[in-house]
Amino acid sequence: MSDAATKRRGGTSGRRAERATAPIVQKRYITRDIPLYELLNAEGLEVVHQESMTILEEIGLDFRYEPAIELWRKAGASVDGQRIRFPRGLIAETLKTAPSQYTQHARNPERSVVIGGRNTVFAPTYGSPFVRDLENKRRYGTLEDLQNFVKLAYMTPVLHHSGGVICEPVDIPVPKRHLDIVYSHIKYSDKPFMGIVTAPERAEDTVKLAQILFGEEFVAGNTVLTSVVNCNSPMVWDGTMLSALSVYARNNQAVLVTPFIMAGAMAPASTAGAIAQLNAEVLAGIAFAQLVRPGAPMVYGIFAATVSMQSGAPMMGTPEPAMMIYVSTQLARRYGLPVRAGGMLTGSKIADAQAAYESLGTMIPTLMGGTNFVLHSAGWLEAGLAAGYGKFMLDADQIAMLQSFAKGLDLSEESRAMEAIREVGPGGHYLGCAHTQRNFKTAFYTSQIADNNSFEQWEAEGGRDANQRATEAARRLLAQYEAPPLDAAIDEALQEFMTKRKAVLPNTVT
Repeated sequence: MSDAATKRRGGTSGRRAERATAPIVQKRYITRDIPLYELLNAEGLEVVHQESMTILEEIGLDFRYEPAIELWRKAGASVDGQRIRFPRGLIAETLKTAPSQYTQHARNPERSVVIGGRNTVFAPTYGSPFVRDLENKRRYGTLEDLQNFVKLAYMTPVLHHSGGVICEPVDIPVPKRHLDIVYSHIKYSDKPFMGIVTAPERAEDTVKLAQILFGEEFVAGNTVLTSVVNCNSPMVWDGTMLSALSVYARNNQAVLVTPFIMAGAMAPASTAGAIAQLNAEVLAGIAFAQLVRPGAPMVYGIFAATVSMQSGAPMMGTPEPAMMIYVSTQLARRYGLPVRAGGMLTGSKIADAQAAYESLGTMIPTLMGGTNFVLHSAGWLEAGLAAGYGKFMLDADQIAMLQSFAKGLDLSEESRAMEAIREVGPGGHYLGCAHTQRNFKTAFYTSQIADNNSFEQWEAEGGRDANQRATEAARRLLAQYEAPPLDAAIDEALQEFMTKRKAVLPNTVT
């Protein structure tokens, strides 16, 4: 290899090393300075809205939770066993107390996020039983994996939220697992985090841990949790989800109220029909939360996929879920509600080309449609069954690009660069001009993972693919990790509460 080639490689490696060890500067959540894209005109949106109202009025939803049935009976709904039908106007009237935006406070006030309006908050993937680990092996997740992902989310500037069950720590007994999950977010990050919804007592434990962290008085008057509950589509709200939703609503804590739509299986094999059903389900769930506590912050949630009519497998990143995102975000704005949608969703088993195009096929409409809270932003693989270390870093890289795009076009005098155009003139080049020298470090987004070098240089550096480079980036980031300070007395109180709760909780689900 020539001396020149060696020098070029050393220069590139040096610049990469410099970027890798540069101080991490956390970014504020996105406030979009780009236009919204709306798929439907006002007339089309009204058609979908009215179909949803017909579903609520004529077909109804099952609420399999006696306290919910009683609340709906008192509110004026028609009750037939567990089937609730809603007179036209009842849902709209009930929704009037739901706020259009709210602040979720983090233990570091600089990390607090405003959910609603023109803001977009990114949170990592959620709920995967498996991980694609640092050796690129698929295996069950552990508490160490969960903590690693919390650390990565903390160290990733463009993830504004720590998330929740980023992966399931299957080495911890299910009845006690929620305590370790919530504590991991508190201990290893100072970003906002999510609560547990798999049982009402686990939601209560989450609130108690938040009260120890923030103080009971602060939690009573502020939102410090944003959690997620799922409708049992089609058109069933079950007791587990409703009881957890009730705990959070009663304590003025936010919830992403989200139907789990896979069109063709849990909703009609029709995009418009699936949207109408989703809309009915989510509005009924948010309205129920307002019956529990008027004014409780709730987020209009969307999880949209389709089902292969050949295999029954979920499909993501295709045109129909994109349309569901665009229309549902329009509907949420119609009702004055903050909205959750999208994520880096893919059915691919590994971080390959399919994973890339399906993920961006979901995330672009998520951003352009005006989503406020994005769950599954980093790490999602295998239709949610696996959380990948490499995929996490690749997704974060793409999110950084989208965050830059969301700033819109800079039209300042410096950005218009007329000085440079005059200096260089016809036939020259811009590499050495004064404007380039001032701006070359920040003029364009530079990926920390993508390889844009020559084939020879790429080959000399190991010929690694994107997932290998991304996994190595995850290793480097974990090696850099330093825990944010946590008051020792608060930490002791958290651990004491956990010890007492674990002592009375069984090791197996009964």
